[in-house]
Amino acid sequence: MTKSLATKRQRLSDRARIIQKVRAFFIAQGFLEVETPQRIPGNAPEVHIDPINSDGWQLQTSPELAMKRLLAAGYGKIFQICRCWRNHERGSKHLPEFSMIEWYRPNACYLALMEDCEQLLHKLIPSGVLSYQQHRIDLAHGCERLSVADAFLRYTDCSAETALKNDLFDELMVCAIEPQLGLNRPTILYDYPAELAALARKKPDQPHLAERFELYIAGLELANAFSELTDPDEQRQRFEADRGARTRAGKTDGPMPEAFLDDLKNLTAAAGIALGLDRLIMLLTDTTCIDDIVCFTPESL
Repeated sequence: MTKSLATKRQRLSDRARIIQKVRAFFIAQGFLEVETPQRIPGNAPEVHIDPINSDGWQLQTSPELAMKRLLAAGYGKIFQICRCWRNHERGSKHLPEFSMIEWYRPNACYLALMEDCEQLLHKLIPSGVLSYQQHRIDLAHGCERLSVADAFLRYTDCSAETALKNDLFDELMVCAIEPQLGLNRPTILYDYPAELAALARKKPDQPHLAERFELYIAGLELANAFSELTDPDEQRQRFEADRGARTRAGKTDGPMPEAFLDDLKNLTAAAGIALGLDRLIMLLTDTTCIDDIVCFTPESL
């Protein structure tokens, strides 16, 4: 164990400096740093994300609900660096306990968050070039912007609509599309089908699409962003649909987040994003395994 920790020392030092730079970036942009509870009555129900129970409540899978309640109360631009927990997630790029940075902008849409991502990457890599696993990734010219519809046409032999209809969307994303994204420059994959909107609002002029994007670098999903849905009735309907899907899959659920839904009626136009801090550190330290950029893995405790 001592030897293993010793070999991580440089990367852990790099990790600390990266986190300091990230925090400084948001403070310089006028964001308020907040801390919300990590143990909550219940998370937003999501079909593919399983929370970890904690004495009748749940550990947060994301600080999203609490942060949007602050946003609804008029807190302005806010960010948080925190720990999140998701059950049954373990692999070279996954830990059940991991670090997230999440930030929100009032009176904004997902386009503003795309610019935030570009500016944050420029701050962290001022040279404009990221070398990762023999890939030379150009950051100086911003991110490639690629719609989900175009990504399916470019990298698969079917449309996104056909993939959804045949229950192949996730498989094609993981196997055919994601490995191709962000290999030469970061890729912003945007405008997901409305069926995959989660907590994002639908596009006013194209309601079959949601104002959602994900950021990819070197084939690695780094962030998930929304123009926020602010209609509490529609959000309740989506939550109920997801709860039903979880029940059909044999999964348990927490209570409906009533306090969040009640505050949502006070939320005006806003945009929010969650970025995996551990994965960002992996990229910046040229590391392929998440185990190498954290002090301890679950197996080492």
